[in-house]
Amino acid sequence: MDWRGQRESDNIEDRRGGSFGRTAVVGGGLGTVVLAIVYALLGGDPRDVLDGIQQPPAPSAAGPRGEYRESAGEADARHFVAVVLAETEDVWHAEFQGRGSEYVNPHLVLFTGHVQSACGTAAAAMGPFYCPGDQRVFLDLSFFDELAARFGAPGEFARAYVVAHEVGHHVQNLLGISDKVHAAEEQADERRANQLSVRLELQADCLAGVWAKRSTQALKLGPDDIDAALRAASAVGDDRPQRAARGYVTPDSFTHGSSEQRMRWFRRGLEGGGLAGCDTFRAREL
Repeated sequence: MDWRGQRESDNIEDRRGGSFGRTAVVGGGLGTVVLAIVYALLGGDPRDVLDGIQQPPAPSAAGPRGEYRESAGEADARHFVAVVLAETEDVWHAEFQGRGSEYVNPHLVLFTGHVQSACGTAAAAMGPFYCPGDQRVFLDLSFFDELAARFGAPGEFARAYVVAHEVGHHVQNLLGISDKVHAAEEQADERRANQLSVRLELQADCLAGVWAKRSTQALKLGPDDIDAALRAASAVGDDRPQRAARGYVTPDSFTHGSSEQRMRWFRRGLEGGGLAGCDTFRAREL
């Protein structure tokens, strides 16, 4: 993946070093942390889980960037994220223009510990997420270490997949898909609501694949990069933590899809390269 020297997005908000600072995750133990990460990982509405989290008081304001001393590795990751976000802007502007509509760029917020969003106050343990209320993607860069160490998905393009998936939720928001799904979820029982959530998440995986297809030439993506993204998609399937914790899975409780489903829909977007092939809501089989 050749990203150095590429255009960086101006739509990065750096809130690291704000009044929350880098806060350690406490309470609930490892199982709770993993569950929270998997639930909100790569999408989903964090309002679904915020009610169950003890929230710290909201910060009065995020401190200026100069207050946060980033390491060389963090600086490298920040530049990387800005390049990936810029590439999503190019891809989706072109896609929306082809459909006769306008793409509105999301902002990506870097934070440490906790962050305030239009969806509420969220902890880094929840993983990266998109908030439709303020059209922002929220990311603690330390999650990339979690992705490699805990989820076994190292590599730059695995990280790029995380960003592209969250931007996929922004695309869904602009197209009005998210509002329709959330409205339907409110009228559905738990089993049906979970099914709708899975289809929303798998569509975001597919949209990440569309982005990868369109970015292959610009970022000089190779087979190893695609493999890294597929490993990341597999690593965050709902079935993996369930099987690890109790030896079996309960598909009706899935909110993001199985490892196999997440890989399949990312690959479908990658091979099809367009929005039309990402209609998970009409698909008979996921």
